[in-house]
Amino acid sequence: MVSEAKEIRQARPLYTADERVRRDATRWTLVQGLLAPLQFFVFLVSVVLVLRYLQTGLGESAATISIVIKTFLLYTIMITGCIWEKVVFGRYLFAPSFFWEDVFSMLVLALHTAYLLALINGSLPVKEQMLLALAGYAAYIINAVQFLLKLRAARLQSQTALQNNVQANKHHGVAA
Repeated sequence: MVSEAKEIRQARPLYTADERVRRDATRWTLVQGLLAPLQFFVFLVSVVLVLRYLQTGLGESAATISIVIKTFLLYTIMITGCIWEKVVFGRYLFAPSFFWEDVFSMLVLALHTAYLLALINGSLPVKEQMLLALAGYAAYIINAVQFLLKLRAARLQSQTALQNNVQANKHHGVAA
C-alpha cells in the first residue's frame, strides 16, 4: 500500500517540463517569493502583539492593526497565487499539484475573513476576536508548512531531473 502511494507520487511530477518552464518564466513566481516572507514577518510581529494583548490587556490597537495588515497581505498573496497558478497550471485554483494546499488555504482565508467580519460588526468581544485571529494564524502555519514541503519536493524533483539528464548524456556519450 505504501509503495503504491509512492509510485503514484512518482508517476505525477509536481511540475511537468512545460509547467516548470512557465513557472520559471512568469514574474508571478518572483511576486510570490517576495510576498511569502513579508507575510511571514508580519505574522511573527502580529503573533507577538496579539499574545501581548491577551496576556496584559495592553496594545489592543497595535494587535488589531497587525492582524488587519496580515489579513490584507494574505488576500494579496492568495490573489497573486491564483494568477500564478493560472499561468503555470492553466487554472486559478485546485491544480492537482497544489490541490490540498489550496483547500487548506480556503480555511485560512475563511478564518481571517471571519476575524475581519467580527472586527467590523463587533459580533465578538475583543478577546474572542484575538483568539479567532490566532486560530487563523494556526491554520496559516499549517498551510505555510504545506507550501514549504512542496517547494522542497520541487527542488528535489529538479535535482533528480538534472541528475537523470546528466546520466542520460553520459550514457549517450554527450559531454555535460
